[in-house]
Amino acid sequence: MAIELDNSFTVPVPPEQAWEVLLDVERIAPCMPGASVTSVEGDEVAGQVKVKLGPLSLAYKGTAKFTEKDQENHTIAIEASGKETRGAGTASATVQAGLKPADEEGHTLVSIHTALNVTGRPAQFGRSLLPEVSGKLIAQFASNLEAMIAGGDPGSEAAGAAAGGVAEGASPVTVIRTPTEPSMVLPQQEDSLNLIKLVGVPVLKRVIPIAAGAAALAIFTRFLRNRLRHSKS
Repeated sequence: MAIELDNSFTVPVPPEQAWEVLLDVERIAPCMPGASVTSVEGDEVAGQVKVKLGPLSLAYKGTAKFTEKDQENHTIAIEASGKETRGAGTASATVQAGLKPADEEGHTLVSIHTALNVTGRPAQFGRSLLPEVSGKLIAQFASNLEAMIAGGDPGSEAAGAAAGGVAEGASPVTVIRTPTEPSMVLPQQEDSLNLIKLVGVPVLKRVIPIAAGAAALAIFTRFLRNRLRHSKS
């Protein structure tokens, strides 16, 4: 299933600073729930994403490569591909991102266009669900990224929130202090992207029948395999 998605978010720094932050993949990876980076070699990044949907758990491993880095115009292009670690599902995407000054002074608007193609179980969720999930996922990523950036200032509001609470919609955060560096707020990495937690009950009602059916099929297949194994023995 092929689909195109458009998303945007703002970060509380000027474009020049936002450019450096967004290219530091290893640093910002914890801002994306379920994502982790395993290696970085030049412009190519290897990593994995874990997704949980009720009884279903999916894990993808793959690579992403920067195909364009235009610092003068603050535009980025990325090609990414991945495959289920247990299953035949695949995912590939071409991502184009642009940075420009936001309406609020000192902020940057990041616009993202994604051409996404998925096969396997996620494709069953249909075109109506993916835009909703991607929008909320980008919003959570932006919230975590803003907390991380603002955390560089020990007196910032985000740093105070990290010490006494968590902003609504953001992941829990950890304040790290070293003798030579100011405190930096980092989101605690979530083991997997919990789609039910992300999209909430209304979408859950549309997804449960698919998830339950897939889980039932997996259980039935396992049952048949066990029966065949016992009959042969």
